[in-house]
Amino acid sequence: MVGPMNAREAAAALTPEMRRDFAVVVPAFNEAPMVPELISALRRAFEEYDLHGEVLLVDDGSTDGTGDLARREGEGWSSLKVLRHRANLGKTEALVTAAAATDREYLVLFDADLQHLPEEIPRFLAKLQEGWDMVTGRKIGDYQKPLVSGIYNSLSRRIFNVPVSDLNSMKAFRKAVVEDLPLRHDWHRFFVVLAHARGYSVSEIDIRLHPRRAGVSKYSGRFRIVVGLMDLLSVWFLLIFSRKPLLLFGFSGFVLILLGLAVGGIAFYLRFAQGFGFRPFLYLVILLETVGFVLVGVGLMAEMIAQLHHEVDSLRRRLR
Repeated sequence: MVGPMNAREAAAALTPEMRRDFAVVVPAFNEAPMVPELISALRRAFEEYDLHGEVLLVDDGSTDGTGDLARREGEGWSSLKVLRHRANLGKTEALVTAAAATDREYLVLFDADLQHLPEEIPRFLAKLQEGWDMVTGRKIGDYQKPLVSGIYNSLSRRIFNVPVSDLNSMKAFRKAVVEDLPLRHDWHRFFVVLAHARGYSVSEIDIRLHPRRAGVSKYSGRFRIVVGLMDLLSVWFLLIFSRKPLLLFGFSGFVLILLGLAVGGIAFYLRFAQGFGFRPFLYLVILLETVGFVLVGVGLMAEMIAQLHHEVDSLRRRLR
């Protein structure tokens, strides 16, 4: 049985086109302590594995001079481009900005904390060269948030049926995937889910996880767990019901309407057959019927919005 290729074997397998036609996207927010080592490691990997792509470091509104330091450290290295956001927008926006700033066909999303090493880049490119639209990394090694990450990945696999086990790691993909997806704030976490739902092929490789060497993590805190769960619910709704919202709202409304009729029937029987009047039954009937018809109305309006969204999306694809 042939094991996975190491970086040198993967680099040797790359075609001349693949060696050039990619860009490494590095979102960076207040990563000045990491910048010298980061730029040095990337530059060394490009030289060692004969890579000729771009490195797009996106200074995402840093206040510690990350962008200026990156320019100084990368002086004389033509492959490095430093892009800048005036405010801290987030990793998703950094990815979109970088995709718009390059004409390369493939993108490699690489974290500035060097928890994954640049030596993984040739391995991702070699996997893409096999014909995959997206390749994700499956983290091997000690992880600071194994419980949270495990629950998130497990829920995502069960809900969205994606064929990979780790959704929030280093990844590489065709630039066309970014252009085709509706990426909102913080939705980089669901990038794989959205791509798979659009029919893009997805695979994964094992990659070694290393401890952060300097600086502090930008993705910590209990509140982020709540935000992540809400985003998970939002993406689930987008993928399951956005195309046919009447399935959710209309069905729920009809159930409440039928339930209201049933309660009304019971109230009618008790009042006129048993001589027992119970006013809360009347209030419950009014509530059920009102909410039911409102939900049906919302469902019909959502159907019209979904149709408009479909037409706009089709137009956008044709224009692109």
